[in-house]
Amino acid sequence: MSWYPIALPPQFGRRVLVTGANSGVGFFTAARLAGAGAHVVLSGRSPERLAAAVAAIRDVRPAASVETMVIDQSSLDSVAAGAEQLLAGPPLEGIVANAGMVHPPKTRLESVDGNELVLATNVLGHFALLGRLLPHVAPESRVVVLGSLSTRLSTFRIDDLQLRRGYDSWRAYAQSKIATQVFAFELDRRLRAAGVPVASVVAHPGYSISGRTPFVPGVSEPSRGSRFVDALQAPLAQGKHRGAEVVLHALTAPGVEGGQYWGPRFLTHGEPSLHEPTRVSTDPRIASRFWTFAEEVTGRPFTVGG
Repeated sequence: MSWYPIALPPQFGRRVLVTGANSGVGFFTAARLAGAGAHVVLSGRSPERLAAAVAAIRDVRPAASVETMVIDQSSLDSVAAGAEQLLAGPPLEGIVANAGMVHPPKTRLESVDGNELVLATNVLGHFALLGRLLPHVAPESRVVVLGSLSTRLSTFRIDDLQLRRGYDSWRAYAQSKIATQVFAFELDRRLRAAGVPVASVVAHPGYSISGRTPFVPGVSEPSRGSRFVDALQAPLAQGKHRGAEVVLHALTAPGVEGGQYWGPRFLTHGEPSLHEPTRVSTDPRIASRFWTFAEEVTGRPFTVGG
């Protein structure tokens, strides 16, 4: 795909899962991996949108090795069923935990399991999924978890993760992304402590918006109005295809290590660069409390190694 400036290392023979791969950063991540030779499992909630994503990839790369899997990250039963399908196949040599709710509801809603919907979709689903899949990840592989700039712009209520004391859509999103980063950095600490040769890396795509993103039929179709409005933000923004470059770097570039935090060079846009995460995201005490909470609400222990 001609709009990408950074060449990926060959990915032939690798099996990679990308969650939320039917649109946005997830789609462009999956498309690039498939173009580099990986076998990519694209997961998402909608079979129709997944089919459109595969059609778009094969329109450019007819021989692309891809498959789809319907997983609703907000549903623990759906996550469990998807994990069982993945465990029945060859080992994974990379996971991109990308799926998430970018536009939260205005009022507090709950998932089918009774968890706050944004938290369930953005964090708890991946916690439950990775808890099952980790033994199926090949040695020397990486798990890349999607962080966010919003983690620098909000406080974190570790004692009210379900937002029962007060809800607004911004806090729901920002708090879920802080929890995501907390989880990913703690996962890497536990992997290291257990001697498991898998790295957990956090990547944030900066300010990646639809109106700066290439038109892809059935996948990325920003309106003229969206392009006009988003063009006004050009000095600070980039397309979602550029945001995917950071994720791809974290997954495939030589020298990337577990526990690192990658983002665009200029924070909101630019080529991949190593960043410093917020202190809350890397605090082991907060991470321990989150891990216990996540095990309780997902109803399943997440043991690393052993």
